[in-house]
Amino acid sequence: MNLINIIKPNSTLASLASLFGRIGLSAIFILAAINKIQFYEGNAAYMTSSGLPGELLPLVIAFELIGGLFILVGAFTQLTAIAFAGFSVISALLFHFELADQMQFLMFFKNIAMAGGFLALAAAGAGQFSIDSKFMVNKS
Repeated sequence: MNLINIIKPNSTLASLASLFGRIGLSAIFILAAINKIQFYEGNAAYMTSSGLPGELLPLVIAFELIGGLFILVGAFTQLTAIAFAGFSVISALLFHFELADQMQFLMFFKNIAMAGGFLALAAAGAGQFSIDSKFMVNKS
């Protein structure tokens, strides 16, 4: 047994790992979008207090909800994962860069960790349990 590579690339186990990873990564964005809809005024005020126009909130909601659903079902996974990696880093810098505050410190590095997860997903792809796999031309 190879203890270093326990999950073989392109195996069912790798695809299951990708599926569960996609569920975890997408959940926070889908739930955040729903929260932003439910508490729209408060979220718009928070964006404004951070120096961003509150008018951007509908775009953020659409990005989080549609992008989160794309990641969940494995559609346009590589492009969406790269977009979410960038979004996570930018959000960390804009909203959580008060590193002397322990909660902001944790939120900052949570975003950085999510960016890393999205880059790993972009590199590995969505796996066989995805919409992307149904449209791949050169299946290996």
